[in-house]
Amino acid sequence: MFTSKQRSNLRSIASTLEPIMQVGKGGVSDNMIESLALAIEKRELVKISVLQNADDTAEGYALVLAKAVGAEVVAVIGKKIILYKRSDKQGVKHIEF
Repeated sequence: MFTSKQRSNLRSIASTLEPIMQVGKGGVSDNMIESLALAIEKRELVKISVLQNADDTAEGYALVLAKAVGAEVVAVIGKKIILYKRSDKQGVKHIEF
């Protein structure tokens, strides 16, 4: 879990990020989880959009995706999900708190 200051810091960093994927009518697929796992390992902080025609809420998808890739939900803002997971990969520039 994050402190409110850490969460605020991550949210401010994420505000400049573009969403790396979208969740729509098809929901969450195995392929999407694989792509997300690779992206979060490389970037540590990712933003995901939930489309209007999605079957679930952004909060619902945030919990499913975070659990699937072992990440933490930083925030759900409207239809945007922000996830964080510290990378174990060599050479990745870690986000400082």
